[in-house]
Amino acid sequence: MRNRTVLFASTIIFGGLYIAAAIALGSTPGARDDGTIVGAWFRDHGSNVRVWLWLATLSVIAFAVFASLIRRQLPSPHRDIFFFGAIALAVESAGQGWIWAGLGLHAESLEPATARTLLDVASFWGPVLTSTTILMLVPVTIVAWRREAGLPRWLAVVTGVAAIEQLVETITIFGETGFIAPGGPMNLVLGAGLVLASFVCIGLTTARAMTD
Repeated sequence: MRNRTVLFASTIIFGGLYIAAAIALGSTPGARDDGTIVGAWFRDHGSNVRVWLWLATLSVIAFAVFASLIRRQLPSPHRDIFFFGAIALAVESAGQGWIWAGLGLHAESLEPATARTLLDVASFWGPVLTSTTILMLVPVTIVAWRREAGLPRWLAVVTGVAAIEQLVETITIFGETGFIAPGGPMNLVLGAGLVLASFVCIGLTTARAMTD
């Protein structure tokens, strides 16, 4: 099978699994919800969390293929910076998944304070993850802007906008409530949507540029 076909398929599979996982998880507790509400949510949604983590786990396989083939197409040192970000993203996502799944496994015996504290730890996955996505987006932006590796300049605009949003999104480290709360809409809706759309554009565009 040709690399371009594999990249096209892995991009679609990764994007599809990510969206399916988000749908399976549904709405989650907010940053201002107390421990009792958080514990109750995990008691009611433990199966949702496991389905989400299963789909997210499968998506890592497709993501690894996606990242490896993109790396192959990029020039040095852009390829290495991109790949560093991809590996860090996968590792940080796994850590967040462990915490969420652990909270849901024995939620009936979960103390409110413990539930709130562990969810707070997991929620900072969003703010910190921005560094990994920036490392992936900026090299592609530079290469595409120069029209290297067969990438069009419009891709630089898409990835550049997403990278800027991710840089601004680092302020969620200081957020406490609402849109900029850690694990809030800026992380999980705006940022995640822009990054996912950028990754899909990167994968499909790079696949078209490949010659083998």
